[in-house]
Amino acid sequence: MTAVFPYPTLFGDIDLRIVSASVDGHELPYSMISAQDRAVALHQSGRSGWDRARFRLAVTYPNAELQAGPWSEVVFLAVLSEKATNARSSVVLCRAADGTVQGTITLDRVLHLRRAMLSVVVVATVDGVPGRLVGSATQDWCIDLKASTPARQRQIEIVEVDFGEDEFPWLRAYKDSAWIVDTSGHVPTVYLNTGAVDGLTEALSGTGGSAAERTLRDLTASQIAQDAWTAMFHTAISDLDADDDGTPLVPQGWRESVLHGMLPDVLPGRQPTDALREISERRTQGHGWAEIQTGVQFAAGRRSRTVRNLTNAVRSLQRAEGTREAK
Repeated sequence: MTAVFPYPTLFGDIDLRIVSASVDGHELPYSMISAQDRAVALHQSGRSGWDRARFRLAVTYPNAELQAGPWSEVVFLAVLSEKATNARSSVVLCRAADGTVQGTITLDRVLHLRRAMLSVVVVATVDGVPGRLVGSATQDWCIDLKASTPARQRQIEIVEVDFGEDEFPWLRAYKDSAWIVDTSGHVPTVYLNTGAVDGLTEALSGTGGSAAERTLRDLTASQIAQDAWTAMFHTAISDLDADDDGTPLVPQGWRESVLHGMLPDVLPGRQPTDALREISERRTQGHGWAEIQTGVQFAAGRRSRTVRNLTNAVRSLQRAEGTREAK
């Protein structure tokens, strides 16, 4: 949903391009930068111990509209952020002779974990108020420190890792869990614990097999999916922005997809904004929050096809029991 501002904002598109990228002073091959997917992959930069990446940026914008509008003291800011580490940095971009806005922003590896988002915002003085947001890039860029190819990731990423090893130290606290859902990053991630249940990942990634194997695979996948949908929904509603009259705004990215998919089952018959307002009121005021949890459980169960897979499992057991009795 597009936010509505009580003052004029730019209507034309603002397009951000990464012209080039370097790691510790060495230029990256352009094959690691995808303009189509608006992604940069830094995992195979050729140096595992790199410290700093630098990106040269170019921004096109509706210059005629900007010149004619009621704005003054216009500033273009490149913003680099990552929710997983709460890192955020920005630089002021400068207008170039070719009509674009250009500049360079730096990513310090020590401040980032997995994926950083790069965007451009335009702020200006409007109606005598400085620092007002009047525009932003139509699409952000994803700077992926772990990816080997520059491509947008799936709606949910699956990572297989032994929770007891050193690759992800924070997972050691959950070493007795078969999986963990992490929604703190740009893309929700399900971490499958290869050290918890022998053969779990093989069972989930297999195809065909016996009836028992298919049943195990479907039921486990449904449980993981239900956990993921539940976690994503609660993350999506936990940090909502609001307009000037307090109306919650539907977030963007995967959070928007999750809410649009689940809200009709969580609170049937309501428009997304009305449903978000009611959820926000119930959470802050304390009444009716238990009913919301019931709705979330129902919506997550529908999307993970729990009933269908459980029904198939019961029928499979009944057929197996009938075969044994016949013998």
